[in-house]
Amino acid sequence: MPTSPTSPRPQSKDKAIEEFLKQIEEGRGVSPNTVRNYRQALLEFKATVPDKSWWDLKPADFKAYLYSLARAQKLGPSTVRLRFAALRTFYKQALREGRMKSNPVSDLTLPKMPRRLPVFLNQEQVLALLNAPRQLWAKAEKLQAAGGKKKSRRAAQNWQMLRDIAWLEVFYSAGLRLAELVSLKRSNLDLRQGTVRVFGKGRKERLCPLGGPALRALEAYLDACPCDDDVLFVSAQGRQLNGRTVQLALKRYLAAAGLDARLTPHKLRHTFATHLLDHGADLRSVQELLGHSQLTTTQIYTSVSVERLKRVYDGAHPRA
Repeated sequence: MPTSPTSPRPQSKDKAIEEFLKQIEEGRGVSPNTVRNYRQALLEFKATVPDKSWWDLKPADFKAYLYSLARAQKLGPSTVRLRFAALRTFYKQALREGRMKSNPVSDLTLPKMPRRLPVFLNQEQVLALLNAPRQLWAKAEKLQAAGGKKKSRRAAQNWQMLRDIAWLEVFYSAGLRLAELVSLKRSNLDLRQGTVRVFGKGRKERLCPLGGPALRALEAYLDACPCDDDVLFVSAQGRQLNGRTVQLALKRYLAAAGLDARLTPHKLRHTFATHLLDHGADLRSVQELLGHSQLTTTQIYTSVSVERLKRVYDGAHPRA
């Protein structure tokens, strides 16, 4: 979350903020990304009222801050709402602890988010993406062979190709979030039953089915992987694969498949949900598979399917 050039410089530490973040991280199991974003948002707000205690602030202080974000700094609705999500959660925790009698942020009217339909890949594009690792690694192998690299070295790198094929297949097969994917353990897998146990936001646990191609890709990767740690997807150094590495690899594979390299890992989750609904899955089942706590979060995908059906109808029906 970047700091605006016109914003006061935030402090690096604040006792109340650190206590709050520790509580939500340990008690609710929020992700490291959420902790980082909340810390930044809270510190940036506090820098605007450095002489006031958190417990003495009034709704007017937050209205002034909202105005400065939306008008003076010209930030978009999503950025503004993210910052106020941190403030609202902070004060909800303060209410539970009896530090406040009311939440000074609760009644603020925040800018509305523009309605955007999720971006997703069609089935042909997914197949092209899933085939991209083999194509790229085959090219690299030819170049290495032409350069006189030893076959043993090329074979040693082959397991990394199988790893990337496996995580791509799992991404699409189970509709995981990026943080869920990289934190998977071997002990979460049940290859015989064809399932993976996933721990999502707030440490909520769900069981996700895996399709045949994903299971075969996992078996090939596990057979070739030289590491025997419980971490499922590992780097060449044997450490847990991090999210940034996956993001960069996905960009390469998207480009190799002739697709938009700006698409994020989360678009594979959108693709998973949209394809399920397109093929007749009911909304409640998709909600459970995605790990959404609210059905309304899942309903956005029905709009994608309806829009696609309208386009098909308009293009095919003689009296459309």
